[in-house]
Amino acid sequence: MPDTVIPRGADADLVPSEPIGAEAIEAEPTREERLAQLRTVFVGGLLGLALLAASYAAAEIVLPILLAFILNLVFRPVLRVLLRARLPQPVAALIIVLSLVALFGGLAMLLSSPVSGWISRLPETLPRIEQRVKVLSSPIKSLQGALQHVEGLAPVGGGGQQGAAAQGTAEGTPLARKILTQVWIVAGGAFTTLVALFFILVSGETFLRRLVEILPRFKTKRQVVDISQEIEDDLSIYLGTITMMNSVVGVATGTVAWLCGLGDPLLWGTLAFLLNYVPILGPTVGVITFFVAGLVMLDPLWMAFVPAGLYILIHVAEGETVTPMLLAHRFTVNPVLIMVGVFFWYWMWGVVGAILATPLLAITKIVCDRIEPLKPVGHFIGR
Repeated sequence: MPDTVIPRGADADLVPSEPIGAEAIEAEPTREERLAQLRTVFVGGLLGLALLAASYAAAEIVLPILLAFILNLVFRPVLRVLLRARLPQPVAALIIVLSLVALFGGLAMLLSSPVSGWISRLPETLPRIEQRVKVLSSPIKSLQGALQHVEGLAPVGGGGQQGAAAQGTAEGTPLARKILTQVWIVAGGAFTTLVALFFILVSGETFLRRLVEILPRFKTKRQVVDISQEIEDDLSIYLGTITMMNSVVGVATGTVAWLCGLGDPLLWGTLAFLLNYVPILGPTVGVITFFVAGLVMLDPLWMAFVPAGLYILIHVAEGETVTPMLLAHRFTVNPVLIMVGVFFWYWMWGVVGAILATPLLAITKIVCDRIEPLKPVGHFIGR
């Protein structure tokens, strides 16, 4: 990303070489003003650190509610359409929530068979990967041994067979408990998100209306309404565009995977659709996944590179040309900060945090652009 430079040549006239008139002379801030600015910076920094620490500690509560607020921005236009059809607001909100449950529940049922098939074939496919990629022999052996112990399949001779099975069971129990715990955590977070989304949709503009009512000055009221409207408009367009493009990527990737011989086009298309929500990390995981799938399923060896290569081409065509062209005028955020934000929020909240990194950065930029003391921060975040 090129740095901002002083214009030269034809544009040099736009930048005066000397201050012109009294208007160009900036008054030197007094000592009290400098202290007030420093105090504001330090207090703001401490407040930010405190909020981050609280968000990290209370992630199981904060994350579902934050995700519900983001989803509310996405489905607010859909809610307005249902309200124009003279549906009561609770009924319209319930339709949206139940549609989400039906969509993801149906998708999970459709994907359960291919996913379980790949998991059941995993112990058999590891030796094939080890044979084809010798560099991976050591970690593959470790993973294969762990799988055999978990399933009680570790080959041992004579009287040690029963003891090995008992050991495998003993080791498998904590693993099963960990998996079950994670499943319950995800299910609990999803339930909390859906419940919060329902009540946020039902409340409508209540929160914004109450906030505007308690603000003392009309200028501040107008500013809050403008910020809220801009956040809703920009994020709705951004997330809608991203979802549309991710759907195209999913269809294209599923078709390519089927044509290459990987099978299960719905599985690969859904995987590409979901991974594309996570900038940088998602496509990287996708390339590795398609390469490993090619190693397992395709012959000769060079064919293993074809699915991963075609996935890269699809991602480049979407991520570097089509999507930036659609969002160029609405969404201009520094890509370096997007990368930093993805890694930071992934560390804070895992995969969901990485998905929310870009919308959170966009919200920060919109708020900073509308508040005079924070405009330099908004300018820094912009492209």
